[in-house]
Amino acid sequence: MPPQNVTQDTIVCYAPLMITTHGIWQGDDPLNYSLPLFLLQLILVVVTTRVLVFLLKPLRQPRVISEILGGVILGPSVMGRNKTFANAIFPLRSVMVLETMANIGLLYFLFLVGVEMDIAVIRRTGRKAIFIAFAGMILPFLMGISFSFLLHQGTHGVKQGTFILFLGVALSVTAFPVLARVLAELKLLNTEIGRIAMSSAIVNDMCAWILLALAIALAENENVNLATLWVVLSSAGFIAFCVFVVRPMISWVIRKTPEGESVHDIYIGLILTGVMIAGFITDALGTHSVFGAFIFGLVIPNGPLGVTLIEKLEDFVSGILLPLFFAISGLKTSIDAIDGADTWGILALVIVLACAGKVAGTLLVALIYQMPFYDGVTLGLLMNTKGLVEMIVLNVGKDQKVLDEKTFAIMVVVALVMTAIITPAVTLIYKPARRFAPYKRRTILKLKPDGDFRTLVCIHTPRNVPTIINLLEASNPTTKSPLCIHVLHLVELTGRASAMLIVHNSRKSGRPAANRTQAQSDHIINAFETFEQHTENVSVQPVTAISPYSTMHEDICSVAEDKRVAFIILPFHKQQTVDGGMEATNPAYRAINQNVLANPPCSVGILIDRGFGATTRIAGNQVSHHIAVVFIGGPDDREALAFAWRMSCHPANTLTVMRFIAGTDILEPPSSSGRVQNDPGVLTVVTDSDRDKQADDEFINLFKTRIANEGSIIYTEKVVNNGEETMAAIRAVDEEHDLFIVGRGQGVVSPLTAGLTDWSECPELGAIGDLLASSDFASSVSILVIQQYAGSDLDDFDDSPDSPRNQPFMNGTPKTNNQRPSPSPRGSYMHDT
Repeated sequence: MPPQNVTQDTIVCYAPLMITTHGIWQGDDPLNYSLPLFLLQLILVVVTTRVLVFLLKPLRQPRVISEILGGVILGPSVMGRNKTFANAIFPLRSVMVLETMANIGLLYFLFLVGVEMDIAVIRRTGRKAIFIAFAGMILPFLMGISFSFLLHQGTHGVKQGTFILFLGVALSVTAFPVLARVLAELKLLNTEIGRIAMSSAIVNDMCAWILLALAIALAENENVNLATLWVVLSSAGFIAFCVFVVRPMISWVIRKTPEGESVHDIYIGLILTGVMIAGFITDALGTHSVFGAFIFGLVIPNGPLGVTLIEKLEDFVSGILLPLFFAISGLKTSIDAIDGADTWGILALVIVLACAGKVAGTLLVALIYQMPFYDGVTLGLLMNTKGLVEMIVLNVGKDQKVLDEKTFAIMVVVALVMTAIITPAVTLIYKPARRFAPYKRRTILKLKPDGDFRTLVCIHTPRNVPTIINLLEASNPTTKSPLCIHVLHLVELTGRASAMLIVHNSRKSGRPAANRTQAQSDHIINAFETFEQHTENVSVQPVTAISPYSTMHEDICSVAEDKRVAFIILPFHKQQTVDGGMEATNPAYRAINQNVLANPPCSVGILIDRGFGATTRIAGNQVSHHIAVVFIGGPDDREALAFAWRMSCHPANTLTVMRFIAGTDILEPPSSSGRVQNDPGVLTVVTDSDRDKQADDEFINLFKTRIANEGSIIYTEKVVNNGEETMAAIRAVDEEHDLFIVGRGQGVVSPLTAGLTDWSECPELGAIGDLLASSDFASSVSILVIQQYAGSDLDDFDDSPDSPRNQPFMNGTPKTNNQRPSPSPRGSYMHDT
């Protein structure tokens, strides 16, 4: 019998028009088409996440909490209970598109994490951080082994070892990106505990990635056989290819790019394509695609290329695509799966013991290294931060059928709770303010005769360095009153991990700079160390502070209080142009200055740089400075004169003090009581202005008495009737000096400055400071505007040991051994009308 013809037909159902709709006017339902449905899902996820971020902001919760909670709310636990909503908005047919886009977002986010992470930091990480990382992993991993026997019952067909590995990694991991933002929120990023936490988190993250790759290899291959070995070996080969082939190619691109120019768009496009290629290769090899993207980002050298990639990708990936991944984790989570009191008991036990295990392990190492008990507990809590890596582990585990629905839900809730309690717990336990014992000498006026002059110098860019060094050199460091300088390099935190991990080292390590920020720090540190080596009685302690501009003032004030400084020097937010004008460099610098002035821990000076120190040099390396002080009255002016007086003791400096006195045309305000104040039988009220005037007179009389034998100091009094006359008098002498020192005049209302603030450009400088700093004023005179610490009040003028009568720059001896001839035997006094 001849064989019958057999026809095999393969039917493929494909609707080419089901991507985009023809429109509602054609009768189409947009939710039946994949693109509009995906866009609606994305809108819901982003809006829900943003609303939760806003609601949880007062609780200072990291954004990952809001993103996971958003998915839980949209998923079967809350809104998904409504079948109509679930079938219309999140139907099963849309899951593939949603998860594909979420994984693309995850791919590029892990690439950015790799770009941000400085692999050299791991080599520089001390033993303490490494031991803390391992101790914080071992105990939670052991907890995972214990709980695996309780939770593995419902997971059939999965080897116990694979289940243990997934659960152990999920419990022991620390989310490095989330921890960075938690530390920034708590203002612990630049503290010792913050640096240890960040270094330990990097080591923890690297170990977690290795364990995750191993767990995926085991999950996809039921038995440990030759296939598993090939997965591990091929993954190692991919890493070697990235290190020895890809990294040199990218380094060549960086070298080919001219200094100061951005990398060409062609190379940026190739790198972004390379992310997808790396993800494809590792996925084909048997590990997760995000592993390839992470390694690809890790081999990109730190520097301008990394900054460019982050600027182009971060907002879109972190703000739009990444929330999809966390939302899908929430959509997969069914709280109903956690049923029964025994399951909830297991959940509570997992949370408590896993958290306690990491705290205990971290605390043990901290105590071995003699860290305070509460610091160890705080460090343990910080290391409990969960987020991205744990969610990847759990999602891969669920996709590979290693974790069932109940175990997955339990672990998602564990991650949420453990991360949510960190900020409140650390805020409650860790009180760094307790360490700051109060100190009295927060002003220049209160310095002890034999005490060091502690100054905090803030630097944004190397351009600020020469003038500040010249100013510090001119402030007359002596054996009795040495100059202790704390240099604070201010760096904006842009979300880059490498910026957070700049080593706070006061000496050169001999290594090349890893990025532009570190190169700037090295340049600044070298300049101040050279100054320290060539100047007697000067010590320098450099620090780098990395913060968002919005909270950078808190770091400045914190360091000032911690180091017990008496004076903070801030660079002005404008710089001089070639034609002598002033242009703004960065508006954020002005906000920082204003915030520091609003609540300072000591006296503050803002330096307007116009090339101070560029004048003719005299014998040796000394520079001749001609300094002028405008004295109108008030605490700020007294502080300005105190600092100028100290500078006048330097053998190379001359000082001119111009005191402005109100003329007869200005009437004194009548007494509030209308009675004769000199009548001893009448109770009179002494106002703050009366006390200030009395303090000014006492201070000026003391000054005139002490400068009697100082030929390098000229004191003049000028009688003026309004702001215009004051301005004219200052203009008459501006070109004769290279530095003006003036008080900010906060809280002082004087007719001598009337009308000067009507067109004020920078009110934070005060009336006189703003006038001198304006573009139409002197083009060659630098200005130092000083605000006295408000807490000093008028107690400076008593006979206590802190009295100005006992100050080193007021003791009448500074100029005796300066070996500089005086132009006249006595100080010059002039009175102009």
